[in-house]
Amino acid sequence: MAMMRLRREDPRVVGSFRLHRRLGAGGMGVVYLGSDRRGQRVALKVIRPDLAEDQEFRSRFAREVSAARRIRGGCTARLVAADLEADRPWFATQYVPGPSLHDKVAEEGPLVAADVAAIGAALSEGLVAVHEAGVVHRDLKPSNILLSPKGPRIIDFGIAWATGASTLTHVGTAVGSPGFLAPEQVRGAAVTPATDVFALGATLAYAAMADSPFGHGSSEVMLYRVVHEEPQLAGVPDALSPLVRACLAKTPEDRPSTLQLSMRLKEIAAREAQGLSAGRPAAPRPRRAVDERPTGRLTERYPEQGPERDGRDDAQGRGQGTPAPRGPQGGARPAPARGPARTGGGGRGEGPRAGAPPRTGQGSRTGSGSRTGSGPAGGPGSRTGSGVRTGSGSRTGTGGLRPANPRLLRQRIFVFVVVTLIVLLGIAAAQALQG
Repeated sequence: MAMMRLRREDPRVVGSFRLHRRLGAGGMGVVYLGSDRRGQRVALKVIRPDLAEDQEFRSRFAREVSAARRIRGGCTARLVAADLEADRPWFATQYVPGPSLHDKVAEEGPLVAADVAAIGAALSEGLVAVHEAGVVHRDLKPSNILLSPKGPRIIDFGIAWATGASTLTHVGTAVGSPGFLAPEQVRGAAVTPATDVFALGATLAYAAMADSPFGHGSSEVMLYRVVHEEPQLAGVPDALSPLVRACLAKTPEDRPSTLQLSMRLKEIAAREAQGLSAGRPAAPRPRRAVDERPTGRLTERYPEQGPERDGRDDAQGRGQGTPAPRGPQGGARPAPARGPARTGGGGRGEGPRAGAPPRTGQGSRTGSGSRTGSGPAGGPGSRTGSGVRTGSGSRTGTGGLRPANPRLLRQRIFVFVVVTLIVLLGIAAAQALQG
């Protein structure tokens, strides 16, 4: 909400509130940003001096305060204080930070269907509370809706009509804003909650199109279109158009209730939000070859390996005496530093299958604890590297178990170090206490 500096003629203190800025001015008076002694910010409306002597306007102002007191719920700004007997009557409501719907659309353009439906659902739910209090707003429009971080809020009940109150309207006049008035208001007929539904429909159309559904022109032209012409909803999204058109029905009985409107708009908002989520491209996930298995090697070495690493390319592409595959530096790729490596003693059909219990026969045990078979390593059809056992006890290779996860090993080492330090600290603390 735009704020302006106080003018010379503006008061600095009203009641127990100190005024800081102007928030706006309307036909009834000026709205200020103020604060009380505790620092609570309020929106304080003061009636204009020339209207303070008009008994009709005093009654209208008193009705706005009465309407604000009767409404419960979070749809409106909470009434904080009021003085209807002052020389210039005033009342203060909770300050609602955020722009008006009119300003947001004017600055950013039409809202998407999901946002329009969400705002409409919240406003419909708010109007349910307003109407349950026996109040009809009669001037619902984009500039009277504030978009706070906690949801939209309805303000300015200056011409609200309460059950049992006189309309305070002269014959042949209409109170409200052209383009958002219901046909019954233009005709001077009785207002009902359906009157606010019509205004809400026009407000949602404005939010979706950034324009009035009845165009532009003088007040007389706008009022004529409201009564006799159909609204122009070409820019309203298809998901919302039927419901908005129903709200703008000329006959009050043909419009949906605020409760029906709230439920329907919630459904549309949820569906449109899901559609937006589904429409966003999913983040690409890295693809892994079907036969690729973790080997514990560095990732930069993976491209050096062929697309097949299950042993069949070894049998078909390397004969007996074929040198071992090369590493990234051109030298022989070192076998991972692992525990007892076991290789079979024969070819594909002659020796044991990879992963089967190895034959111990004439194997020799080295100082590092690795055991090798007597058969030729790398002979025709032989498989190498199967059954490699790491120091941690895990087995890698195409025929063995999956390797230990290096990240998991680091985590275990870290936990071990932390626990050891805690134990040492505990022992030191116990010795200090004993000493």
